[in-house]
Amino acid sequence: MNQKRMAAPPPDTPHECLVDALVPVAFATMAVLNKIGAENELSLTLIRTLGILRDRRPRMTELAEHLGLEKQTLSGLVARAEKRGLVARAPNAQDGRATDVSLTEEGAALVERLHAQTQQALAPLTGQLGASDQRVLQDLLKRMHRRHGT
Repeated sequence: MNQKRMAAPPPDTPHECLVDALVPVAFATMAVLNKIGAENELSLTLIRTLGILRDRRPRMTELAEHLGLEKQTLSGLVARAEKRGLVARAPNAQDGRATDVSLTEEGAALVERLHAQTQQALAPLTGQLGASDQRVLQDLLKRMHRRHGT
């Protein structure tokens, strides 16, 4: 059987090299976050949710969209977090039909502990770069993240 193969991208293109460098770092970061989640009995999705709530109070629909979750899935996640005393729901001030989600004091304290744990756990990785390189990488990652829209 004669199948046509798609042409592979040229080797060693800047894009290919960047992806080859980015993926292992992403895997190392995910491993750290998964370990921290397991130590704190938190799913990765709940860690992401708490991180988002660290500096904002979104509507449930906005939070679901940001996380890429169905409204019903997010509702269950928020209900479980609410039961643990980590988040609270309240009617939106501008639209009483909408519901906002925010961290409780206990949730905010947990987020700060998770942040400290993450900083410490990633220090061996990030510490390999000098301060100037860290700032450059931070700026580049922020730019990539903004353009991705998440």
